[in-house]
Amino acid sequence: MIEAKRVYGQIVFLIFLLGAGFCVSTPVSAQGNRLKPGFDKDEYVELIRLTALNYDSIDIARPTRSRRIYRSREMALDNRWEYWVRDDNVGIISIRGTTLSSVSWLANFYAAMVPAAGELHLTRDDVWKYRLADHPKAAVHIGWLIATAYLSRDIIPKIDSSYRRGIKEYLIIGHSQGGAISFLLNAYLQNQKGGLLPQDLRIKTYCSAGPKPGNLYFAYDYEAMTQGGWAWNVVNSADWVPETPVSIQTINDFNKTNPFVNARTAIRKQPFAKRLALRYIFNKLDKPTRKAQRQYQRFLGQAASRIVQKNLTGYQTPRFYESSHYVRTGNTIVLKADEDYFKQYPDSDKQIFIHHVFQPYLFLVDKLKP
Repeated sequence: MIEAKRVYGQIVFLIFLLGAGFCVSTPVSAQGNRLKPGFDKDEYVELIRLTALNYDSIDIARPTRSRRIYRSREMALDNRWEYWVRDDNVGIISIRGTTLSSVSWLANFYAAMVPAAGELHLTRDDVWKYRLADHPKAAVHIGWLIATAYLSRDIIPKIDSSYRRGIKEYLIIGHSQGGAISFLLNAYLQNQKGGLLPQDLRIKTYCSAGPKPGNLYFAYDYEAMTQGGWAWNVVNSADWVPETPVSIQTINDFNKTNPFVNARTAIRKQPFAKRLALRYIFNKLDKPTRKAQRQYQRFLGQAASRIVQKNLTGYQTPRFYESSHYVRTGNTIVLKADEDYFKQYPDSDKQIFIHHVFQPYLFLVDKLKP
């Protein structure tokens, strides 16, 4: 009888432990689900409010669910980032956009392309190796890639220390130039999973008012990598900044299988008169874009490099990718400017950023359905 009671007690105790373990494990497993895929209007508004505070002079409603933990020093081409933590223990990486500094604007105008995988010689002895995409023809904006290099070296240790404290989910937010850098930073961090970063890290990104970060092949890889609602590109339809940089497409920017590759061979097979006419038309269409692309690379690549080298001692100019075919990237949320909007924010010849700053974006996102 005593033995039976003892066995019964052990069974009860075992059931209690199993029950307690079940109760404890349920919220732990739920921790990995704080970030949800899809565009979240409230989430975006919170992020816009906190990233606006990267500029000390901007007067805007403060975020309600997040607290700032860290602000970096200014680095690279006047770049800076902040680390925030949301009240549900989600980490937030906020990238500052363009400032009034000429060096900050230099990062935008240093607009030649480089391959989306390779290495940058930040100094003679300091080499940053990176991979943002797998496609061999993927290419990105060199000025924003330099910013990504410097910022990522400060960001990854913060992610590492936060991860060890239990924060495994992160939001990335950037507005304007910060949005452009956020594209590249997200791609870099995603490709570091299983390497410098844990494999089970979860990242969701909002690129707000961002310019075009790279070419079509980078966009393809980025969109495939973040599909399912884990990265958003938010643009005001009246804002000119997301339309930049200027894009030039040549026949070299097409996929390998296309009718233009062997166009000259096909033209040579035509009768003489027809051959002359077709060759004239083809050259008129092909040569101007090639010339424009070379000039683009000359001024916004080689010439801009010399100015960058004066600001980044020891920086070595990389070999540029022969393209300037910038495209809009990511799943896009269009904040459509309507009649009501233009009453509040009319077009202006004097205020060129009237549609680009934080307030008009908040005005339009408020019109979206939750």
